[in-house]
Amino acid sequence: MLIWPLPALLTWALAWVVFVGLRAAGLGAVAAFVLALLVSGAPAWTGRTPWRRAFMLGGFPLSLLATGAAGALPGWIWLLPLTLLLALYPLNTWRDAPLFPTPALALKGLALKAPLPDGAQVVDAGCGLGAGLKALHGEYPQARIQGLEWSWPLTALCALRCRFAQVRRADIWAADWSGYDLVYLFQRPESMPRAMDKAARELRPGSWLVSLEFEAVGWAHRARLQNVDGKPVWLYQAPFQRR
Repeated sequence: MLIWPLPALLTWALAWVVFVGLRAAGLGAVAAFVLALLVSGAPAWTGRTPWRRAFMLGGFPLSLLATGAAGALPGWIWLLPLTLLLALYPLNTWRDAPLFPTPALALKGLALKAPLPDGAQVVDAGCGLGAGLKALHGEYPQARIQGLEWSWPLTALCALRCRFAQVRRADIWAADWSGYDLVYLFQRPESMPRAMDKAARELRPGSWLVSLEFEAVGWAHRARLQNVDGKPVWLYQAPFQRR
């Protein structure tokens, strides 16, 4: 974990190195700009909030403009950073959690607390780049693992990284949870009431809702894991009970 704004500074530096290197190799200004922007887009995904992602992705083109080195670029080229940001983080997901991976050991012991039969249906609702899917697969190797992700670039990359899972582009709030034996999510405190209301309506008795870090306030949990400091895992089982 790097202290902010170091991630942004490193992202901008990377983009500049790529841009200057490609220009020195004889590539045109537009092509060099696009490739540098795409390269900087990869670390920009790690920004913990939408604003940080915007800063990490927008710093290079803004600095290019400020230095006067953008004179050879057409005006429309400045729409690319916004387009890339919206592709990675669509507007209708801005109320959900930012892209932040599940720590490797956070779900260790989950299968002991929430045992599932072979072939159980397990889903990571908002799977991002697949860190949570890998952790779930480690706990439930015989389960049918699925991932739901609204961002199409992240969906494609996650599907490549997690060949053991069925990953599809979907709105986690519109998707039907009734067929799952366990729903895992890493949301934010503001969206936990919505998640619990949906789980209470759709999950059948015996199914689990598992939340990383954020407790569903007002609901009784069945178990709790604490493998990573500051990242507790809260386990709730249907039918859910209010406290």
